[in-house]
Amino acid sequence: MKTIISAALIVILSTTLFSQGFVSDVSKRGTTVAQFLSIGQGARATGMGSAFVAVSDDPSSMFWNPAGIAKVENAAFAVDHTQWIADINYNYMALAYNLGNFGAIGMSFTISDIEEMNVTTVENPGGTGEKFGVTDAAFSIAWGMQLTDKFAIGFNPKFIYQSIWKMSATAIAIDMGVQYETPFDGMVLAMSISNFGTKMKMEGNSALIIHDPDPNSTGNNNSIPAYLQTDSWDLPLNFRVGVAYRPLNMENHKVLLSADALHVSDNYEYVNLGAEYAFNDFIFLRGGYKSLFLNDSEETFALGFGLKQLLLDNVSIVLDYAFQDFGRLTNIQKFGIGINF
Repeated sequence: MKTIISAALIVILSTTLFSQGFVSDVSKRGTTVAQFLSIGQGARATGMGSAFVAVSDDPSSMFWNPAGIAKVENAAFAVDHTQWIADINYNYMALAYNLGNFGAIGMSFTISDIEEMNVTTVENPGGTGEKFGVTDAAFSIAWGMQLTDKFAIGFNPKFIYQSIWKMSATAIAIDMGVQYETPFDGMVLAMSISNFGTKMKMEGNSALIIHDPDPNSTGNNNSIPAYLQTDSWDLPLNFRVGVAYRPLNMENHKVLLSADALHVSDNYEYVNLGAEYAFNDFIFLRGGYKSLFLNDSEETFALGFGLKQLLLDNVSIVLDYAFQDFGRLTNIQKFGIGINF
């Protein structure tokens, strides 16, 4: 029965992916909201060029592939800080706990860190004296389970919130993923779908205006309260298919290679490549290339490293750093701390 369920899930996800037209000549750039949902979480994954759907095995799996939290042995906690472009920062926190035969559960929270800005108008380009803020946030609760010793599934429902000044929007979405350890030693195949959910529509007092329905008439009410109409926009739906392989798996020296192919709803298809070298399960060196075959992309190579220190018999702390080149937008940096219990 587990084998039948596993095969059915692979067929369903594959059919959904390719029925959307995996290769498209229409990018649809700028047609989705909540773009922060496409910013990779976890310094380890970023350092590997964001080729992580088949590698996922820590709390950041809730972003890449929720099936990966089933690989968490006991409990794990991770904090990730992203120095994004335009002086925007994002903080990501995730917790995963293994329930044994009942699978693994997890929670994650993403929040932006954007400084307040001056409110300006045509009449007051230097500012009105008011300040406004911008907030991006997402909260999720995940569940992953090993259906067999080789096949895992995962689901990650989440709540999404965005606001700017007096306007806000919300949405509900879900991420789904599978991982399959193939009969080829050290090779893992995986697939995930992210941000499948409702549309978002900005609403609030900033859309409130005073309207004159007939400015050519002098006998009507020229101060009628009205709201500007806003449209609903889709979330950035992402499909990932990936493979991970360990060509070297010795006691003190390990090499991990990974590749992801992505079909996104607001851009063309592209490929991410990544690699990781581990020495004595203590020092980790990483590198990768993001957005391969994607024309006009500013994202290119990524580098990173990590340190893992065993504190007690069953407690370890992990420190990760990643750097990613963004072309004319300079670069981004990520800092991560993880604790495995």
